Amino acid sequence: MPASTNITPRPSYPAQLLAVSGRSLAQLVRAPSHSRRAMAARKLARHTLWLSAAGAALIIVLMVAFDLTEIQLMPARGTPSLWPIRILTDFGKDEYVLSVLGGTLVVLALVAAGLHGPRRALLLGLGTRLQFVFLSVALSVFVAEILKYLIGRGRPFVGGTANPFNFIPFEGTGAYASLPSGHAVTAFALAFAVSALWPRLRVFMFTYAIVILLTRLVLLAHHPSDVVAGALVGMVGAMAVRYWFAARRLAFVILADGTIVALPGAVSGRLKRVARGASAP
Repeated sequence: MPASTNITPRPSYPAQLLAVSGRSLAQLVRAPSHSRRAMAARKLARHTLWLSAAGAALIIVLMVAFDLTEIQLMPARGTPSLWPIRILTDFGKDEYVLSVLGGTLVVLALVAAGLHGPRRALLLGLGTRLQFVFLSVALSVFVAEILKYLIGRGRPFVGGTANPFNFIPFEGTGAYASLPSGHAVTAFALAFAVSALWPRLRVFMFTYAIVILLTRLVLLAHHPSDVVAGALVGMVGAMAVRYWFAARRLAFVILADGTIVALPGAVSGRLKRVARGASAP
């Protein structure tokens, strides 16, 4: 009589996809567990305070002394020769950035659900990092939209004159949604988030963010103080999301002094282990 075997059937692909998606979302809302999270929170509060104070002072100085001069030096809105700038500025549009990041997360979940073992772990690790980038941009954009509505600053030359103090709070239209700049929020949140994970990309990412900032000025979409405010909101928002992930031991680790640094990725960690093994006596 043949020996009986007890083979557990492998879950179906839809069940695997549901499990992968559920675990990925659950890790974001689980209780924080890092023992150094209080120290990191204090450090985040200090950095947010001095960054916000310095940023607010700069915004006021620009609003009073430079906004009017700058917008009067820019070419007229709609100048035909500015078409390359109009194309370039779309690389900082929040809908496009969030759509690309969100679509990539969906693809990763679909692929990871069909994998097992180290290959799935590798993709899920990348997915956690992309979740951080996505949420850094999304949170910053959400806060910016609230500020735009509350502040109601008119864009350059709205109303027919170059008036940097044209405010109609709670107006709620695009013409009075100048402060902060949404493109600057998106670009600087993205630049900070990517640089926090992969520091070698810092120069490239912040160069990208500054270029997006400048396109908004050339196109007379914003005043200089608007883009500085956008950069501030984007970086503070990404810093807050980084703390949320670090407190849950996701993608980041908190050092003894409260500094948050990125954990090595699955690929780099495996390569380091192989290199140590190859060089061992």
